[in-house]
Amino acid sequence: MMGPRFPWLLWACACCWSTGLCGKVVVWPTDASHWINVKVLLEELVVRGHEVTVLVPSSNLLINYQDTSSPFTFEVLQVPFTQKTLHAIMEDFLNFWINEVSNFSPWEIMWRMKEDLEAFTNMSRQTCDTLVMNPQLIAKLQQAKFDVLIADPLSVGGELVAEILAIPFVYSFRFSEGNAVERLCGGLPSPPSYVPASTRGMTDQMSFMERLQNFLFYFYTDLFFLKFWQDEWDWYYTNVLGRPTTLCETMGKAEIWLIRTYWDFEFPRPFLPNFEFVGGLHCQPAKPLPKEMEEFVQSSGEHGIVVFSLGSMVHNLTDEKSNLIARALSQLPQKVLWRYKGKKPETLGSNTRIYDWIPQNDLLGHPLAKAFITHGGTNGIYEAIYHGIPMVGIPMFADQHDNIAHMRAKGAAVELDFSTMKTQDLVDALNTVINNSTYKENALRLSKIHHDQPVKPLDRAVFWIEFVMRHKGAKHLRPAAHHLTWYQYHCLDVLAFLFTCVAIAVFVLVKCCLFCCRRCGRIAKR
Repeated sequence: MMGPRFPWLLWACACCWSTGLCGKVVVWPTDASHWINVKVLLEELVVRGHEVTVLVPSSNLLINYQDTSSPFTFEVLQVPFTQKTLHAIMEDFLNFWINEVSNFSPWEIMWRMKEDLEAFTNMSRQTCDTLVMNPQLIAKLQQAKFDVLIADPLSVGGELVAEILAIPFVYSFRFSEGNAVERLCGGLPSPPSYVPASTRGMTDQMSFMERLQNFLFYFYTDLFFLKFWQDEWDWYYTNVLGRPTTLCETMGKAEIWLIRTYWDFEFPRPFLPNFEFVGGLHCQPAKPLPKEMEEFVQSSGEHGIVVFSLGSMVHNLTDEKSNLIARALSQLPQKVLWRYKGKKPETLGSNTRIYDWIPQNDLLGHPLAKAFITHGGTNGIYEAIYHGIPMVGIPMFADQHDNIAHMRAKGAAVELDFSTMKTQDLVDALNTVINNSTYKENALRLSKIHHDQPVKPLDRAVFWIEFVMRHKGAKHLRPAAHHLTWYQYHCLDVLAFLFTCVAIAVFVLVKCCLFCCRRCGRIAKR
């Protein structure tokens, strides 16, 4: 069992000896693409000499806790839901957002979002229960004397574990719906006049109507999440911790928020000292391709290649949609490498090859790469930015519409609507980003901004985690906003006081004037 992990352990000991810091890190991970991103960070922590323990549910999507060659120690949480149940929920979720959402009204979509959120919340609470209801496991984790916990706010529970273990915690995060978690719990300033609410697909250049929509959406998400957290989580955290508290209050105790973007992606906006950009931490220079794949790429000649992937979660499409896409790709002079596990489309052209998996980063970094067809996931977007490749975005759900909106605003992408897309739409979009040099120039400009940083994103993320470990937190970076009520934060009490003072002054002035007028009137009558 220890054989495959021995090189990792030997390297960790050497790093620990050289740096004088060898900490213990416990992780409450989020599955799917979030795990792909944070896994790179955790591997780097192991390389730096730290011990990493991952608390993983027995049923999950991508976290292989049975991999004996993994550098991590896995503490498996035996959850009551099965792998089959989890996959069924995810299949239903994906089918709705990919194939059905266009047939529903906005109110029906919002109701479906609430149902999905309740389903995922139920699984999150069951996962939490396997730990907080297990005193032996809690005692084991307490005896391990961890220095820091790494979590993602999308998977509720990490901050609760940190409170139970009495250790500081660090968040790795992209964003929440309407930035509700960052604003309400993290204290992040987000003026609705020029900071677009996430998932709305807007930019920082908003018309009056867009600012109105932005303001109302912020207001709606505030009410929705505060009510949802109150109903679903506040009582749970209060019961577990044995004191009155809320989910948002506990989340607000995060020492550092590692945000998985950077100014190559974001619109200018205010930030806080305990929010750090680490976008693209998983990106790296391209490595050589497998021989067969390299031969196919080289056969493209001067036309180059197009890389196509809809991410780690979308494995299948309807026959109609897959044939529509394959027909469009067959009309291109470029060779296409398509990551797809579904049924082979009947209209697949000779210039297109389908793979269960592709080395996406290495393909995008290849000199012959011309364009990237993407669903708009943050990991893929950053690999395209890193290598300076223009994109055709086909967003489907979650952060994808927002990500593509950012790239479109920066002139590095063309966006297509998956539900209404026609064959010619895809052909035209690809020809635009490939043949219009402006898109390539803008993609290269973003790439230069990304590479021109004083510290690499991965090194920055590791530094702040180690900083929290060395100093037992980062309380000096937390804004005083966490100690203010909502009306104090917006100075409503100050405004009320000033309004009262003005009202009293006006009242006294009016009374004095009326008194003087009456006095003068009496004198005039005499």
